[in-house]
Amino acid sequence: MIETGKKQEKVILVAAATEEIEKAERSLDELGELVKTAGAEVCGRMIQARDTIHTGTYIGSGKLDELKWLVWEKEADGIVCDDELSPVQLKNLEEALDCKIMDRTLVILDIFAARASTKEGKIQVELAQLKYRQSRLTGLGKSLSRLGGGIGTRGPGEKKLEMDRRLIKNRIAQLNRELADVRRHREITREKRSQNHIPVCALVGYTNAGKSTLLNTLTGASVLEEDQLFATLDPTTRMLILPGNQKILLTDTVGFISKLPHNLIEAFRSTLEEAKYADMILHVADLSNPQMEEQMHVTYETLRELGVLNKTVITVFNKCDKASEEILIRDFQADAKVIVSAKTGEGLDRLQALLEDWVREQRMEIKRLYPYTEAGKIQLIRAYGEVCKEEYQEEGIYIEGFVPSELYTKVN
Repeated sequence: MIETGKKQEKVILVAAATEEIEKAERSLDELGELVKTAGAEVCGRMIQARDTIHTGTYIGSGKLDELKWLVWEKEADGIVCDDELSPVQLKNLEEALDCKIMDRTLVILDIFAARASTKEGKIQVELAQLKYRQSRLTGLGKSLSRLGGGIGTRGPGEKKLEMDRRLIKNRIAQLNRELADVRRHREITREKRSQNHIPVCALVGYTNAGKSTLLNTLTGASVLEEDQLFATLDPTTRMLILPGNQKILLTDTVGFISKLPHNLIEAFRSTLEEAKYADMILHVADLSNPQMEEQMHVTYETLRELGVLNKTVITVFNKCDKASEEILIRDFQADAKVIVSAKTGEGLDRLQALLEDWVREQRMEIKRLYPYTEAGKIQLIRAYGEVCKEEYQEEGIYIEGFVPSELYTKVN
């Protein structure tokens, strides 16, 4: 009996360090985790300190010769560069090294393609992949096209390059139409949520910070949680009933990462905009990660790029059970901070207390005696607000509580 299996690719990580070498080392560590998540094995790494990235070959000619020998020595199938490569760099590296050339963007796109499970997720990933491929179709360009008239245009028809461009362009147009339908459906869902008068809180943060685990622990959801980068891509919304019977919707979003491809941000904009339309942001940070502050900076920069501004932010420093030493926690952009462990449940009572205080601050206080003929209004307060005191008197029912501002005129 002969067993067959898919051969695991062996790759070498390459970085051009235009800043501190230590920063490039940390970035390569993360790239190694991405490669591992994509199913390949890291068999070597190389860093070259440079003032600027080489426009033709990413690294200098001397390091390129050294890399060629390293590929041969390690019997590597290819290399993965830590930055997005231009079409020229891609072509020159292929010619020089005679092996598979990949970059950080391609690896991230591959992971997203493997993890996307919903129709929306699959459309968004394919769209990002096609835009990535479209910018890397190389050749003599329009001079080879036989679509026009005049001398030199007669013959076998258009070249393969032009056919590829046309097919990709048509497919992108089709996917954009499908994505527009999905976005309209998402907008309808958001409108229905707003009619329920239940505040929405978006869970955002660096990939593998523990957002899905936090959602599962708080709400009993069954979202996939793994100690891997980009374990979940598709947004999930679940209701959280707080200790004081207040209700809040928690939405898990796709994780962020440094050097997140622009095409992915554009393709996943409708998903990422869950944070834009949320009433509040729960920023989840990995307390056990030595690069936590850098990761928090990446998260805030991505939120700014998405236009997520002027929101209440609670930073949740997660994985305190894994933190090896006392770490100074600080976040000057957050309105509140709390240390928790989504795995063990430590600190979640403090987090829920903060959420309850925030929900109450968004609502208007009401103290009123309702005649028995208006008892139906009290049901609105129970359904969408909070009843703190309820007394049955001879003239009616006395209520003290809090209601959403948009319902205040209906119940007062």
